[in-house]
Amino acid sequence: MSDIEQRILQVVMGEAPADRLDKALAAEVPEQAALSRSRLARLITEGAVTRDGVAVTDQKAKVSPGEVYEIALEPARPVETEAQDIPLTVLWEDEDLIVIDKPAGMVVHPAPGSADGTLVNALLHHFGGRLSGVGGEARPGIVHRIDKDTSGLLVVAKSDRAHHGLAAQFETHTVHRHYMAVVHGLPDAADPRLRGTRGVSFEAGNVLKITSHLARHKTDRQRQAVLFEGGRHAVTRARVVEAFGTPPVAALLDCWLETGRTHQIRVHLAHAGHGLIGDPTYGGRRKLPTKAVGEAAVQAAAAFPRQALHAATLGFVHPVTGKDLSFTSPLPADMQALLASLRG
Repeated sequence: MSDIEQRILQVVMGEAPADRLDKALAAEVPEQAALSRSRLARLITEGAVTRDGVAVTDQKAKVSPGEVYEIALEPARPVETEAQDIPLTVLWEDEDLIVIDKPAGMVVHPAPGSADGTLVNALLHHFGGRLSGVGGEARPGIVHRIDKDTSGLLVVAKSDRAHHGLAAQFETHTVHRHYMAVVHGLPDAADPRLRGTRGVSFEAGNVLKITSHLARHKTDRQRQAVLFEGGRHAVTRARVVEAFGTPPVAALLDCWLETGRTHQIRVHLAHAGHGLIGDPTYGGRRKLPTKAVGEAAVQAAAAFPRQALHAATLGFVHPVTGKDLSFTSPLPADMQALLASLRG
């Protein structure tokens, strides 16, 4: 962002931009800017998008690699979301940011179907009205999100200076995030099926690497799809922490992100054939074999009510003080119980 006070967002087109301006901007704008394609389309028609100082008002305008566009964002509007007194587990808080250990089942931001009871509702109450302007509204500075049914660590900006500093770290992928996931199967470099799966490779130490592009599914807008042309570049790595069953039919993985896309770990592991236990969107109806882990484990996995995914570690540089900060969150009780069942 080139001018924080005037809220000017500068976007440089990549080597292979989409064939029209609204799509190209949606693909290139940092996710932390919280600009949906529909909002970008409105900004284009309103004359808020310029190239070389000239407004480009045609959403279908052709785009060339390397072109620089500037998006003028209006001052933050007062938020209409209700402040709610919802308990929060706070690991760190100062005048610029707060680190939360989010429980599974809590939506991060209000949306259709989840108008209240969200993390933002809770933070509005907790902050007592002191907010960071982001996405066109005066609201808590949500610089990254985790899914409703994923538990674990989130950092939220309380000031504009912290918001822009954290957003820059997420954009340049310098934030360290590790997730613990319980998956079907056992990722192994010796597996010929994995070796033949496009986008899947292994690095030293039997580290699974999945590289692709991700975009919304063409027919199901609630899902993400793996692509190899178009969409947003995404890289996930994972290593096996523990295997379960004889022979192994499930595993606890330590996953880390080179990029941070919507549903990235869930859709990438499903693409590799190792969907998360309990994942209703990408896990399918796969069941564990009774002979390998026993009936109790089969039932525990089948009844697990959410994707078995936990944001366990979070590390970043404090955007104001420059101090290195690192946080850990233990596995929640439901995942610990699942692992106990799998161990038999």
